[in-house]
Amino acid sequence: MGSHDEITSDKQVLGLVGRAFKAEKVGLLIALLVMIIVFSVLTQNKFLSASNIIDIFIASSMVGLVTIGETYLLIALQVDLSAGSVAGFSGVLVTLLLSWGLSMWVSIPVVIVVGGIIGFLNSLMVNKLKLEPFIATLASMSVFRGLAYIICGGKSVFVMNNTFLTMGVGRIFGIPIPVIIFLVMFLIFGIVLARTRFGRSVYMIGGNATAARLAGINAQTVKAKLYIMTAAFAALGGIILAARMSSGQPDASVGLEFDAVTAAVLGGVAFSGGIGTLGGALIGLIIMQGFNNGLMILNVQSFWQTVAKGLLLVAALSFDYVRNLKRKAKT
Repeated sequence: MGSHDEITSDKQVLGLVGRAFKAEKVGLLIALLVMIIVFSVLTQNKFLSASNIIDIFIASSMVGLVTIGETYLLIALQVDLSAGSVAGFSGVLVTLLLSWGLSMWVSIPVVIVVGGIIGFLNSLMVNKLKLEPFIATLASMSVFRGLAYIICGGKSVFVMNNTFLTMGVGRIFGIPIPVIIFLVMFLIFGIVLARTRFGRSVYMIGGNATAARLAGINAQTVKAKLYIMTAAFAALGGIILAARMSSGQPDASVGLEFDAVTAAVLGGVAFSGGIGTLGGALIGLIIMQGFNNGLMILNVQSFWQTVAKGLLLVAALSFDYVRNLKRKAKT
């Protein structure tokens, strides 16, 4: 009887996800098309040049790694505001380890593991201390940004390891390595979210915590895995950015978590939990990065770009609010 109910609930979750994505993707693709047309006209087709498209995808790959984690968290009714600080801290840490003579093949795994430990600490604050995710990860954001400055004395740490630098600027068959890393992670975790029992448990604890508990899902364990995953992705993103910049900088990746959350929500992931797909988040990510890129090509001053990004976040949250109203009206 229990297994039959579980199978039924799994089908309901998959059906809900499928219907939500079908309803969202048309509007997202239209928005993407409109953005491409507008910026192509305003920039006299510079926006659609091959080199610029590659730049958009490189920028998307770094934010995209964190967007994967934030998408999982938002679906589970959680959020991590420390990702940017973890990325900055990780970039400094990996360059310090390399400058001390450690191998790249040792330094990178160590830093990713440290990122995972930070995620685990975030999960302890949420699961055991019962802090709101917003408050817990806001505290982590401050702590690890400060630690990033402390461990390097407030100065950039430069690295001359050519193999490491290749990770940030190298290409395989003409495709930038950061883009390859992101696409591989996106495909793997997209399949996990859409096709596995763990993915369904993420939807269930965000969409109906009571049903998840009755189905035998340990919500705390799932949340812990999600925080660890998100922080590990942030660490990997920080490592890639350090490789691209040839240095670890304590002020790097400021606001990364907000870009990731904006991309996810813009792509149809509900702040109220239980709804969203990585496919939608990817489209939202490309829209956001394309928007930022178009403003730069038009030489819009940096502080106006910051204003525009804030307005984009407001728009994403407004869309989410309207979507929630429509869902409630249907139920």
